Amino acid sequence: MVTGTEIELPVTDGVLAGVDFGGRGAGVLLVHGSGHNAAAWTDVAARLVGTCHPVALDLRGHGRTRLGSGGPERYWRDIGDAVTALGWDRPVLVGHSTGGYAVTAATAAGLVEPAALCVVDGVVLDDRAASLLEHAALRTGEAADRLRATFRYGWEASDDQLRAHVERCVREAGEDWLNAGARPGLVGEVTRRSFTRRGSRWVRRPTVEEIASVTALDPGAEILPSVDVYDRLSCPLTVVLAEDGFHAARRDEVRAVVDAAPDRELVEVRSNHNVPMTRPADLAAIVLGLVRNRVAAPAGNTD
Repeated sequence: MVTGTEIELPVTDGVLAGVDFGGRGAGVLLVHGSGHNAAAWTDVAARLVGTCHPVALDLRGHGRTRLGSGGPERYWRDIGDAVTALGWDRPVLVGHSTGGYAVTAATAAGLVEPAALCVVDGVVLDDRAASLLEHAALRTGEAADRLRATFRYGWEASDDQLRAHVERCVREAGEDWLNAGARPGLVGEVTRRSFTRRGSRWVRRPTVEEIASVTALDPGAEILPSVDVYDRLSCPLTVVLAEDGFHAARRDEVRAVVDAAPDRELVEVRSNHNVPMTRPADLAAIVLGLVRNRVAAPAGNTD
């Protein structure tokens, strides 16, 4: 099993934590969704290292990255800095869920020029007005309570409580709506990495304050998590749609995004939303296809 090496990548005001899984060839940046972290990509990366060089990030407020966001644009603005720090030219960017929007926005803003984008059950489909309303709803007290109850965001635990929580998550993985089909050991790795030490306690990240920060959209911003962001893309785009994922009921709208420009592809997989952990072989095959078809790996992308 590939475990990878812990790394730090400099960004505007500090560093992002990440995992360099090694390998040779084209750079592949793996960006997790909200509530996950770099460990979620372990089983995908294990299938990539023979052909390319995968690196996974911990976004702000997640995993081992100490930085908080302080605003909704920091998630995606960091991606350009991370690619620069890695010394990569035209990498493949792969983002799951919120990470799918992050890699899309970074590309749309011109912060990175990828050889291809792969958005995994993370396409944004609403217009600007609807997106602003949806994100405002995520900052209510009711929404914060749901996040605490469902994902334990911000929960503080003792050593014993954390140990018991990880063991329970591993034990119940097969029946969990998000983790069913994932390797139990991987569930444990991702769960452990979701906590950071604060004094004598462990804190589940992200906190509800972090979520409030990244959902506080500026109505006047040039780039928002809305469907018009795809109009700014000129690179190849592959959208991976999970049949039991967050966007399955809006397949026709996803298809419209794909059909709106050449060099776009829709790939449907039999999975719940958590594709990187529950269908790593399928997702790795899709990424490898992008690497082989889109990347003529330049010398700067070999180790």
